[in-house]
Amino acid sequence: MDTPQPRLTEFAHGGGCACKIPPGELEEAVKGLTGQSGPDVLVGLDDGDDASAVRVRDDLAVLSTADFFTPVVDDAYDWGRIAAANALSDIYAMGGTPVTAINLVGWPREKLPMELLTEVLRGGLDVAAQANCPVAGGHSIDDPEPKYGMAVTGIAHPDELMRNDAAEVGLPLTLTKPIGVGILNNRHKRTGEYFAEAVATMTELNADAALAALAAGVRAATDVTGFGLLGHLFKMCRASGVGAIIDAAAVPRLGGVDESIADGCVSGGTRRNLDWVRPNLTTDDSVTEDELFLLADAQTSGGLLIVGEIPGHPIIGEIVVGSGVHVR
Repeated sequence: MDTPQPRLTEFAHGGGCACKIPPGELEEAVKGLTGQSGPDVLVGLDDGDDASAVRVRDDLAVLSTADFFTPVVDDAYDWGRIAAANALSDIYAMGGTPVTAINLVGWPREKLPMELLTEVLRGGLDVAAQANCPVAGGHSIDDPEPKYGMAVTGIAHPDELMRNDAAEVGLPLTLTKPIGVGILNNRHKRTGEYFAEAVATMTELNADAALAALAAGVRAATDVTGFGLLGHLFKMCRASGVGAIIDAAAVPRLGGVDESIADGCVSGGTRRNLDWVRPNLTTDDSVTEDELFLLADAQTSGGLLIVGEIPGHPIIGEIVVGSGVHVR
């Protein structure tokens, strides 16, 4: 008789990027560590960008990032693919090209079989191979809660970085993936239901979107992950000294999201995101609390939020004079 595979999400207190430390608490923890940059540190801690950028030549910057999280789905191979795509996304969000990665693993070796870890790592390797990014080692620890991700090194031209502090008034906002994966992942954790569309969008690399943004001359972008669309947009607006308007009806969403919100599948991370942004958020009277939950939903391996227009992706708002975010 076959032994049923354990549900990985049952070993996690929170799924994927929803297990991030809340943005307000994180900023409080690192507020005294900013301003450490030298002349060749092009992007550091100050504005919460997706990766650091250090100039090593006039025409070359090295990018560095790390991202790991608890299981977001029960399938080990899919979790590995999602985690790798999510880590690589930080490099793409900066306008860079990943060149190498190393694995980061926490594994409850007395509770979960090592064969499952092999599947996680295989998923990560397969997605890294799609990105032409060799995985050359890593580090693992015995951990009561499973965790997986990657530290990724990339390269970019110093003059072509996409960053948080470069948003300009009058430019449109483009979003390259639908949102709602956090809500659907929470439902998956509760019920075991499988959402193929959500897995497909989380495992999709942001490479093509980044190339299109660079070709269009984009200089401000971020990826939408654990702090939600509202959280990442607010951080960009604050760093750039601008405001933003979001058209809620124009924001693409995954199938099944509205029903899942109505069923209460909203993570604590999403609620904390909304609480953090709310002092800097205004809305039209027609905007519901459920719509705000979606816009604050803690994404895992989300799309790029781009200040500018790129073909084939919806415009969801614009950068305006002012501060904070308005949803209409």
